[in-house]
Amino acid sequence: MGTTAADAVPEGEPTRHDVKLVIGASSLGTIFEWYDFFIWGTLTASGILQASFFPSGNDVLATLLAWATFAVGFAFRPLGAILFGYLGDRMGRKYTFLVTITLMGVATAGIGLIPGYAAIGALAPVLIILLRIAQGLALGGEYGGAAIYVAEHSPPGRAGFHTSFIQASVAGGFVLSLAVVLIARALFADVWLDWGWRVPFLFSILLLAISLWMRLKLSESPVFRQMRAAGETAANPFVESFTYPGNWKRLLVALFGIAAGLTVIWYTAMFSVLSFLQGPMRVDATTAQLVTGGGALAGLFWFILFGWFSDRVGRKRPIVIGYALTLLLLFPLFWLIGSVANPGLAAAAQRAPVVVSGPQCGYDPFASVQAGECGRLLDYFSKKGIAYTTAGASDVDVTIGGRPIADTRPEALDTALAAAGYDLSPVVPPVGNILVILAAIVALSALSGATFGPVAALLAEMFPPRIRYSSMSIPYHVGTGYFGGFLPFISQYIVATTGDPYAGLWYTMGVVALALIVTFFGLKETHRPAARA
Repeated sequence: MGTTAADAVPEGEPTRHDVKLVIGASSLGTIFEWYDFFIWGTLTASGILQASFFPSGNDVLATLLAWATFAVGFAFRPLGAILFGYLGDRMGRKYTFLVTITLMGVATAGIGLIPGYAAIGALAPVLIILLRIAQGLALGGEYGGAAIYVAEHSPPGRAGFHTSFIQASVAGGFVLSLAVVLIARALFADVWLDWGWRVPFLFSILLLAISLWMRLKLSESPVFRQMRAAGETAANPFVESFTYPGNWKRLLVALFGIAAGLTVIWYTAMFSVLSFLQGPMRVDATTAQLVTGGGALAGLFWFILFGWFSDRVGRKRPIVIGYALTLLLLFPLFWLIGSVANPGLAAAAQRAPVVVSGPQCGYDPFASVQAGECGRLLDYFSKKGIAYTTAGASDVDVTIGGRPIADTRPEALDTALAAAGYDLSPVVPPVGNILVILAAIVALSALSGATFGPVAALLAEMFPPRIRYSSMSIPYHVGTGYFGGFLPFISQYIVATTGDPYAGLWYTMGVVALALIVTFFGLKETHRPAARA
């Protein structure tokens, strides 16, 4: 990779106090910005937003639409990366991410003010989608700006450790979203379903004020100041990102090897666990959120640890190891969670499996009415969150534990499931089981920390300073926006159509396998630690 004088820290090197202020302000702002983005996913997992902004009558369809709306924000992150990456490379790091955090805060508060579907009909989801687009644009510029800003303030040999706080802040935003939802639900319990759920969105106004106050104290990145003084800023950073010698390969490796892999691990460790507990495992919503949030909070140290570790062994090694371990441990960790989250339900599924047989037996979760009797049965079990398998047969048939069920009306199936030991009421697992779930989430966080912790420093080091904001942001947000942002939707679709609550994990496995191959063969080490005596 070509370098310029801007790779060196200019005169007026930041003091330790300056670096701490930069890390603190950038990390806190990143927490708040990701809180704004994740609050939609947190409330979708609890079922609130489906009922508020989408047509009623088909719970599976409403959930898929809500997750699709979640994905829309991710889909526009690459456009935000192009727009704000251009501004960041041309005008500076500081003021660009002041704009992004303002846009994010205003859009989030706006979601809390949109009337529901019952009041304004189809206009409700349209307005929500527009605000999610604004959030996606803002986030496309935020992460790259904050990560580069910290990296360019870091002294030699410390960038991995310092930027790992930005990485941990992403998870911190998820934890904060869970905490605010739990607190707001407790304070506004009587009106939670009516309007209390809007409070977490409106809370963003306070977070925006704090973020702006802290970030306005910061000065411009020393690397960018030197570039600007030397006249080395890019005339068109977007175009130059694709024409700079060797940058195409770096962009592709950053996209398919880094961004795609790390993001599906992280979203699986957080949102998939939360949806898995509240959905198929029937764990009480508050308990599921507390356990998931507690596990995520306990796992934050992994991001810092692996960022620090990458300063000593290089960036590539912990990422490759994290990918390989994910392929080995992802299914076992989810099986462990499933076995202890709701032991009674897990035992019933093993003792009395549900089998639906019929000719061309298929299920379309987007259809309001299924095409045939077999599809209607699959729709019933899917909405109940009951695992099932299908088999070909000339006649439609249902067996529960090998026992044929003659009456397949919904109320009769309810009775048959209850008789087979399927208790679908929300449960609170015993304390010992909760500790096992927490341990599994912390283990998943370790996989995420190994692949996510070193990444901000890695990406900043991969690209030349004059086009760093654009070149880092574009592949990162394409990868995280499309591979990660659509993960909840795709995994939920796979689960709905297969009847297997674990089947959605195959999407994560496929993306991680691709990322491992690309990283192992395509990524050149960007940081070689100095030999220690």
